[in-house]
Amino acid sequence: MSKFKKKKGGDLPPISTASLPDIVFMLLFFFMVATVMRENTLMIQNALPVANQVEKLDKKNPISYVYMGKPSDNYKKKFGTEARIQLNDKFADVSDVGPFIEAERAALREELIPYLTVSLKVDKDAQMGIVGDVKQELRKVNALKINYTTGVGDALTNIK
Repeated sequence: MSKFKKKKGGDLPPISTASLPDIVFMLLFFFMVATVMRENTLMIQNALPVANQVEKLDKKNPISYVYMGKPSDNYKKKFGTEARIQLNDKFADVSDVGPFIEAERAALREELIPYLTVSLKVDKDAQMGIVGDVKQELRKVNALKINYTTGVGDALTNIK
């Protein structure tokens, strides 16, 4: 008689599912932390011009975005085909830019107000008149830190 007996079948033991809830919650927590929600829904066409000497903004400074361009296909019937201004998730007039910047400043802590940068995301087919009007409104409310958002590429491709 032997002390050791050989197993008759070569069956594998069942997989332990004891750690499965831990793995699921760890993945859930990871995706909750790593996911970035979209801030604004674009209601305009926004094909940005390209430039070859581009500088990236610091994320630590507050940035307010002003979008300019023709309404996208979903909004052409209601708003026409002329270039429009979009502030957050709604169309606005030039006279609304000043109060928008004041509201953005009011939402900031007092020490961050001088660092507020207004980033203009202007469609490359937009007329310069609307950009000049927005810049005049920004001057009236003393928002002098202005940035033009562009893509990276050869600037000569902007010329048609």
